[in-house]
Amino acid sequence: MNLQVNQELCIGCGLCSDVAPAVFEVGDDGLSHVIGAPSPGNADAVRDAAESCPTSAISL
Repeated sequence: MNLQVNQELCIGCGLCSDVAPAVFEVGDDGLSHVIGAPSPGNADAVRDAAESCPTSAISL
């Protein structure tokens, strides 16, 4: 799974880090960043985070 957060679209709402905290984190810049690789154990949470992103900034 190739995971990216488009920094131009991200608004830093933190929903992704709430849904998949092992993979996403809102940084000091106020935007979401990928901090870990998706694993079979959290793949569903990563997909949920991408689908829930209000600006569709997360691509899989």
